[in-house]
Amino acid sequence: MNNPAATKAVILGLSDSGETIPSCAGRISTREGTATEIFHAATDPVKNANLIQKVTQSGHNSTIEHCVYNLAFENISVFAEQFLIEFRLASFTVKSRRYVDFTNSGYYVPSSLGEEAKKRYTDGMQSFFDAYARLCALGVPKEDARFVLPYCLHSNFYCTVNAREFLNMLTQMLYGRGAAIAELRAIGESLAKQARKLTPGIMTDFDARAEKKSESDFPAELLSALPAKKESEPVRLLNYTPNASATVCAAAAAIYNPSADVSPLFGADASAREKVLDWLISSPRPRALENAVYTFEVNGVSLSCLTHFARHRMQSIQIPSLTKTNRDGYVLPETVRGVPEAEKLYADCFRKAKELYAGLKSLGMSDNALVYTLLSGNTIDIVTTMNARELLLFFKLRCCTRAQWEIRDFAERMLLLCREAEPEIFRHYGPSCFIGACPEGRMCCGRQAEIRKKYGSF
Repeated sequence: MNNPAATKAVILGLSDSGETIPSCAGRISTREGTATEIFHAATDPVKNANLIQKVTQSGHNSTIEHCVYNLAFENISVFAEQFLIEFRLASFTVKSRRYVDFTNSGYYVPSSLGEEAKKRYTDGMQSFFDAYARLCALGVPKEDARFVLPYCLHSNFYCTVNAREFLNMLTQMLYGRGAAIAELRAIGESLAKQARKLTPGIMTDFDARAEKKSESDFPAELLSALPAKKESEPVRLLNYTPNASATVCAAAAAIYNPSADVSPLFGADASAREKVLDWLISSPRPRALENAVYTFEVNGVSLSCLTHFARHRMQSIQIPSLTKTNRDGYVLPETVRGVPEAEKLYADCFRKAKELYAGLKSLGMSDNALVYTLLSGNTIDIVTTMNARELLLFFKLRCCTRAQWEIRDFAERMLLLCREAEPEIFRHYGPSCFIGACPEGRMCCGRQAEIRKKYGSF
């Protein structure tokens, strides 16, 4: 099943202009001529590369954002996938583990394993894939059976990223928080080698310029002073913008009448705010919503569900190191709970994964490599901060009946907390069909009236 030779990270495409536009961006602020005249004069690739080097060494790195790479990641681990999708200034499209059968997808094997550790590791991984296939045969949906797949599972996806964020990725894989992970380091080395051929100017002196810093530890004296976490609700609203409704309405009004006194919007009469919010939430540019911010603690998020959270770009999400994951915690889908054979098989997987972890650790496998033995259903706690505009999108997508059940449950809990904290704004929020029309076409659930009624009295 495992095929390490098939692992690839490939630059499939590059902006047609290559390094020409970045070099023109470096010239335009100091040279005469129109934008197109400067472009047509930039015909010497060596001069372009030298100019890029000079500009970026001066710290003006925004110029290289005009070059865009199209990347393909083939048969890399889900762990590496999670690392990469946390780079928010990039676009990702991933082969879905909700719909595609991953029985024969293969998995990553750390090259540092000794003979005995490698046999234990591969035997264990094969048993999890076998359990996945058996759960599917028992009628468990693939989106639920996937929770027993290990974090070394092969993933395939595309990524499009500008050169500045691409260099950030490389820096983190080769010199930053990913450098201690052999798989990530190998991916970074492969991409850097390809980029040096395709965009030599952008890559000039990359290794010398890369910020060679590892993450520092949280101050130990403060960490020890914090009390242990008690049993907590799945979601807690830790903090939020006070008077958010009035703040949002005032910001919106200021766009259209900068000389107006917006203080009445902070008064007791909510009718004016209601009119503004009705208009704002249905508008194509609800930017004023960004003035309200909400911070959530989300507990017991499966590693599979973590992907759904991380893919929302406009947020600040804090994800603990997976080396600290509590391996006793895991999700149990209802589709498994109702089938005795499936439930036993499912629970056995998490028990075996914990035993495998202990056995491999005793053989000297590093904490970083042991992350690959986590199962996709193991859970962690995260903290995320989103503004009300991003939450509008989040709830549209994640409260929909087509959303995966775990992320939908978290989204509904988050929405309830938001409605309690700021009912004037969030009583308008819910899935797309509640706010307007269903965008799913033939995939529509056909229950719009029911859904609107549910969220209307949520």
